[in-house]
Amino acid sequence: MAHSWLSIVHAVAAVFAIIELGLTAYIASWWGGYWSFDRVNFMIFNSVWSLLVLAYVGITPIYMTSIFHKLAALVLNVITTIFWFAGSIALAVAFGHSGGTAAAAIAFGFFLWALFMVLTVVDALESLRSRGHNAPATSNKPSAYPGV
Repeated sequence: MAHSWLSIVHAVAAVFAIIELGLTAYIASWWGGYWSFDRVNFMIFNSVWSLLVLAYVGITPIYMTSIFHKLAALVLNVITTIFWFAGSIALAVAFGHSGGTAAAAIAFGFFLWALFMVLTVVDALESLRSRGHNAPATSNKPSAYPGV
């Protein structure tokens, strides 16, 4: 049950990241392609980064389980959440007064921040629930060396 709604959240985040990539690429093209704000460039990076993280977190545990690590997925989700929050705030400061494409890019940035926050919280709770369960039920403590 939990995996079905998480898959939907992953898919929605991927679609929103593609939309955000298009919006911020359009904003970057406003200056003729020769120059753009660092904030816009960072949001383009966030979109590409998010698609890579979603590929690792969503697809790797299903098809390539040998290279998937739960702690790495948690760290990637935390970093991506921070990136989206910082980038959305920076974009809102730069283009908060304008409407249209910039406002849509800001809104989708905050939507992606919220989606990655949900994924991070769920991943952290899963990590906390499953920690320490890999230990064997009976411990085989080595006995002290009896001497000669």
